[in-house]
Amino acid sequence: MIELQEYKDMTGWLVVNEFLNQNKFNEIHSWLLEAASSKGISLQLRTNAQILIDLPIGKLDKSVDFILFWDKDTKLAHYLEQMGYPVFNSSQAIGICDDKSLTHLKLMGAGIRMPRTVIAPKTFDNIGYTNYDFLKAVVEKLGFSMVVKEVFGSFGQQVHLVRTWEELLNTMTLTGTRPVIFQEYIETSFGRDIRLQVVGNKVIAGMLRFSENGDFRANLSIGGKMKPYVPTKEQSELAVRCCEIIGLDFAGVDLLFGDKDELLVCEVNSNAHFKNIYDCTGINAADAIIEHIHKNIINT
Repeated sequence: MIELQEYKDMTGWLVVNEFLNQNKFNEIHSWLLEAASSKGISLQLRTNAQILIDLPIGKLDKSVDFILFWDKDTKLAHYLEQMGYPVFNSSQAIGICDDKSLTHLKLMGAGIRMPRTVIAPKTFDNIGYTNYDFLKAVVEKLGFSMVVKEVFGSFGQQVHLVRTWEELLNTMTLTGTRPVIFQEYIETSFGRDIRLQVVGNKVIAGMLRFSENGDFRANLSIGGKMKPYVPTKEQSELAVRCCEIIGLDFAGVDLLFGDKDELLVCEVNSNAHFKNIYDCTGINAADAIIEHIHKNIINT
């Protein structure tokens, strides 16, 4: 354990979204601030509306040693990197995780096992899909049932299980011009998955999420339940490897159970909402995140 005096005289900014003002997010912010304070680090809250991108200027505040970026405003994160600040997580890593299609492309390039995934062709808001001919090829590749996900989404809210052609068309009407991916349905993981919290190169906590209400999704925000889970060596190595590939300092990695419990990566979340895993395991990821940042700063 790093002693308290080693942390003193370090200052950082915790950057959050000005317009995402809800208790479930504010609680995470307060935990990060408290974790820093307990180590003698001055971590100051800033929003993306308080730090406007202003081109070109010099470094904003020379007294700031690091940025803990708890938002998805990747342009601002990149701007702060351009100013010379160490940013955790990096703008590139956040951007890859925020877009599920980019996540799977990045992991595919490294040979990571995941459900077969087809990315919808790009269209434009003022045009939309003038035909759905490409869906025939999607069905030929994946068959029914399949999973349709909006590439920008959280808490399982934009994920749909479709079983028929009619359901597929209805789902595409619902998603409109928002980009989506189509995925192989992993029936062996129906209503259950694993969330592993990674900080640095280590899994610090794990939980098994499961549904008892017949939903194929196990997300806690839509009625799923949880219990502590001790990952196998292979599961931990896979989660850490995903973070290394994407360039993440910390993340929540979701794994599915394939045939014969083969491991499949479902998603990687750069700003994982770690309250649930704390409630489940008693492990506060905020402490590990602050220690990881401190270790990186003093070693650079």
